[in-house]
Amino acid sequence: MSKEKIPVTPAVRMLRAEKANFVPHLYHYEEKGGTAVSARELGVDEHCVIKTLIMEDDARQPLIVLMHGDCQVSTKELARVRGVKSVAPCAPDVANRHSGYLVGGTSPFGTRHAMPVYMEETILDLPQIYINGGKRGFLVAMDPKEAVRLLKPVLVRVAVEG
Repeated sequence: MSKEKIPVTPAVRMLRAEKANFVPHLYHYEEKGGTAVSARELGVDEHCVIKTLIMEDDARQPLIVLMHGDCQVSTKELARVRGVKSVAPCAPDVANRHSGYLVGGTSPFGTRHAMPVYMEETILDLPQIYINGGKRGFLVAMDPKEAVRLLKPVLVRVAVEG
């Protein structure tokens, strides 16, 4: 881990307030590098790096999707699960407004606005996950059951390989 000071983001504040068990990890952020870069920088499997995606349905209602770094979201399947016509990723500026975080540093913890959270259920099969701590180049490691305790997500199967 870098010698830099751990940032105190809204996510870190929430995790501390909820007495969550987490380990902070800083890494060198690369623009448009995604989870492949964070996995490489931390020396972990990209499947264990969980991306936080801000999406919206056809009524423009925002939602959070937690997905393995090496998978994509089937928006068609997610829309079916939600009972809506469509679900699509938000434009970066819209995602920033909903979450309070910059894209690339979006955490599901301590978001500006409460949003429903959907988590790929196979994330629970992992012994540990690395998820954004609210800043670009900053992930927190935790047991996925801890994320479930804090976020109370709807567990879904909407992953598409690749």
